[in-house]
Amino acid sequence: MNDQITNFWRSLKFWFALKQGKNTQANQIFKAIENSGAKLSPLEKLYQDKLKFQTSLNDKDREINSLTEHLRKAVYKLDELELKIDFDEPVIRRLDDYILTPEAKFIEFVTKSFQLIEKDENLLQCTGIYERIFDDFESNLAEYIQEEINRVPQQKRVSELQAAIEDMKLLKRNIDPDYAFDFTPYVYMMKYFPDHVYSSYLAWFLVYKSRLLPTKLNILDIGAGPGTVAYGLALFLQSSSGFFSSPPMHICYYSLEKQAQFQYRGLQFWRQYIEQQRMPTNLYFRFDTTDILLYNEQSKVLPQRFFDFIVISHCLFADQAEKKKSFDVYRKIFQDSLSSDGYVMLIVQIKRLFGFYNMQPKEDIIQEKNLLEKLVEELGLKLEWYKYVTATGIRESHRDFLKYANEKLPPQKYMSPLQREYLGQNYDSNYKIDDYIILCKK
Repeated sequence: MNDQITNFWRSLKFWFALKQGKNTQANQIFKAIENSGAKLSPLEKLYQDKLKFQTSLNDKDREINSLTEHLRKAVYKLDELELKIDFDEPVIRRLDDYILTPEAKFIEFVTKSFQLIEKDENLLQCTGIYERIFDDFESNLAEYIQEEINRVPQQKRVSELQAAIEDMKLLKRNIDPDYAFDFTPYVYMMKYFPDHVYSSYLAWFLVYKSRLLPTKLNILDIGAGPGTVAYGLALFLQSSSGFFSSPPMHICYYSLEKQAQFQYRGLQFWRQYIEQQRMPTNLYFRFDTTDILLYNEQSKVLPQRFFDFIVISHCLFADQAEKKKSFDVYRKIFQDSLSSDGYVMLIVQIKRLFGFYNMQPKEDIIQEKNLLEKLVEELGLKLEWYKYVTATGIRESHRDFLKYANEKLPPQKYMSPLQREYLGQNYDSNYKIDDYIILCKK
């Protein structure tokens, strides 16, 4: 009995240390838990995975540094000999092996499936979906959420669910929620996750179409939630099978997220769904459970000049003070951790973008571009290109969007029943998007 009590308090202290961002203390407690031989909780198992991946990534960092030094010496020797290298066609072809070459038939298929229509240079209307991929994803997600909710006793379920719902309602008032309740991951997965994965899928499609998607890919996802960006990429790669034979993909995905519950639920569903696919994505996770606003204060160190893509998807703060503080952190991360030829991808909802500057969206391309350039400049970046991808085909609000959605947009067949039962929603949901997908460089 004494051992059980000791293990319980040790696990509780470990949870509080993680919650408060005291990682050194959390490591010490976790080592004690491992040494005790006690059965690990789900959170402790996730933390164990994180430590194993940290070791693997450190080894990779050392290997990269060693190779970089060898390359530097080789280049120095070439400079001394004043050698001139002519990149002939075979060399260029070998370089192309590292980039997924856009396949015209696949691009045509995605364009047709998602009913993508270019309204102007930067406006892309999207009213369709690849049903086979997204129906399978959504049905498995709904089943996972239902099973997890059923594990919670009814009395606790009602109170926890309501607290998470009320917190998430703040988004409609352009206020940042806490995202800290036990049921927050489930409410997010029911209400926003399908749409955000849908948006992430299209973002990776645009990157692929621009001939910028490498086969060896290191991604930093800031404010990662349950791994939305990874899911969008995984579904995109799944949908490409049958159109071309792609080289093996090696993806390192680094999740920087405040809420450990988001990370745990995302990984749990990934193992249950993505890893069971016939051709699962060859993706390695690393989890950094960190309050982004306290990143510098906690002396966090990300891999230096390591990431090919740093992604911030739906994680720009509405509060002006938090926005300013987060931008300071983002700029430092971009400067230190983005590879020399890497990209930053921002996915920002239109209301959030215009809300930053107390403006309303309107059909003014010059105003739109000025706002985006201002945003990108504040982040210390240079704008490469952007697309506003919207379900309606216009920048201004649609007068009767619910009616339009029911008539024009793909339904969320499996999620809508859960939303009605648990979120009190009195209508069926559809897949919709109203996001700016923005690509930048340092």
